[in-house]
Order: sequence, then structure tokens, then C-alpha cells
Amino acid sequence: MLKKAPPSTIIKRGYARVAEWQTQRTQNPSIARSCGFDSHPGHQKETLFKFQKSMKIGVFDSGLGGLLILRSIVKKLPTYDYIYLGDAQRAPYGNRSHETIYLFLRQAVDHLFKKNCALVIVACNTASAEALRKIQRDYLPRHYPDRRVLGVIIPTAEQVLEGDEIERIGVLGTQATVDSGAYLREIGKLDRKIRVFQSAAPLLVPLIEGGKIAWAGPFLREYLKPLSEKKVQVIILGCTHYPLLKREIRKITKVPLISQDECIPAKLEDYLVRHKEMDARLSRNGTVKLFVTDITRPYAKFVRTWFGKRINLIKTDIDRPVTA
Repeated sequence: MLKKAPPSTIIKRGYARVAEWQTQRTQNPSIARSCGFDSHPGHQKETLFKFQKSMKIGVFDSGLGGLLILRSIVKKLPTYDYIYLGDAQRAPYGNRSHETIYLFLRQAVDHLFKKNCALVIVACNTASAEALRKIQRDYLPRHYPDRRVLGVIIPTAEQVLEGDEIERIGVLGTQATVDSGAYLREIGKLDRKIRVFQSAAPLLVPLIEGGKIAWAGPFLREYLKPLSEKKVQVIILGCTHYPLLKREIRKITKVPLISQDECIPAKLEDYLVRHKEMDARLSRNGTVKLFVTDITRPYAKFVRTWFGKRINLIKTDIDRPVTA
């Protein structure tokens, strides 16, 4: 009599088959764009497994900015369960190499998936620009074919074109985001006639992370000057930290701002409406858990301000090897 394989072996075999199918699909040249909330539009429903409604939405950022995005998402979609991961210990990412940013993002995604997240929002423009495409095309099909990782650049690019007719767009971002050309590329896909001008602001994130927002004025004037000279009609705040500087920025320029804490929640809601198979897997207990790799004073301050004393920061370690 043949010995029946244990359930764990059956599940592993099933995932391997799904991974093989997913890899073949992603190698198809007709695959949709891979850097945003529409990275897998109309993808087939996963029929191999029927998941219980117990999985969570993960939100990741290299630092403080993601907390602001999370707060805005929770306000818009309060019934879901969320896990936040902030890599305060290794922030900022903006001046790091492409290879390092990819490694850090892969570790963060792996960490959140192991905490039972079905969907991860990369609330970091630098990581979205430098590493998200590779995560979606290479890492997920091989290791987590049933999960999704979404970025913030494409939905932001779409948002800027939803209003009045715009011909000249400014982007304020980290050095890595500007160097990647991600906003030029994605806005160009939507409308080739639009001219995009960028300004790198490498010192803003360290100021914010260090709790020195009051010192940002002179730096902002320097970074915004090139965009003002180009007479841009709107400015994308191309880092999730920068919404914390909106008040200071508006003292310097009257140009309208596109801020990701204002547009990402609605884009996520739209994604879940269009991808009902993902929405059906998400639990709805209205919980929020915050994990960080280092508990700094600015982090603790903003958590108390934005989430109250009922939610505490939990220190975690993601600086470890992950499966290649």
C-alpha cells in the first residue's frame, strides 16, 4: 500500500506548480506594466487554493514617511488589518546603490509575507523606482506566486494627469528616485507630450528622520528653485517623507502639490474593487501593528500623534539572509 504524502508536501508541490505557471506568464512580452497598482490587471483567479479571509495588508517604507501613508490608508479603509514595517535602522535608502536597495526591499517583503500579508504596499519611492520591478517579475513568481507587491509611482503618475490639462510637471525626489528616471518613464507612457523636470533633494529625508523639520526651509528653497525656473504647473512630492513638509513647501511656492498621502488610499481602494479575489482573502478586524528595525524618538513621536497611545512600536530584525 502506497504511503500518502503529508499535507505539507502536497502544498509545497502545489506552490511549485503555481510558481512555474507564474514564471511562464511573466516572461510573456505582453505582460502589463510592473511597477504599480495595475501591475497584474485582470490576472487569472488563483484556483489551486481557497484561502481563508485571514490575511493582512502590509505597508513598507524605509522610514517615517510610510507611517503617514498608512494613517491615510487606515482612515480611508478602516476595516482591514494592517502590518507596517519601517526600516529605520537602515534609512535613508535614497543614496544607496541599486543592489543594496533591492536586497533591503526583498528582505522587507519576505518579512511581511511571513507575517501573513497577502498584499504589500511599498510606500517608498526609492524602493519602488529601483527594485519593485525585479521583485514583481523575478522574486514573487519563484517564491510567492499568490502574493502581490504594489508601488506608489504609477498611481501617483496617473493621479497627476487626472486633473486639469498639464504640460510641465515637476518632481521633487531622492537622488535614487531622480536618477532612476521612473517618473519620466511612467508619465511618458501616459502622455508623451508632457515635459517632466526633476530636482533631487538628498538632505530632506535625513532632516525629517532626525526630527529637524524646522531646519528644512533653506534646503527646500534650494531644491525647489530649479522647478520654479522651469515654470512647472504642478509638483509631485516624489518621496513619502515629503508630505511632512507640505506646510513649509507652500510657504515657498504656490504651485499645486501632488502628495501621496492624499492619492494612494483611493488608488488602493480602487485596486481592491477591481481585484475581488485579493479583497476576499483579507481579514477585517480593524487592527494595526507597527514594526520597526529601530525605535527612534521621531518614530515614537509620530506614532503617538497619528495613532494614539493604544498602538505601540514593536522592534524587529529584518537584516538577515533571504532565499535567493
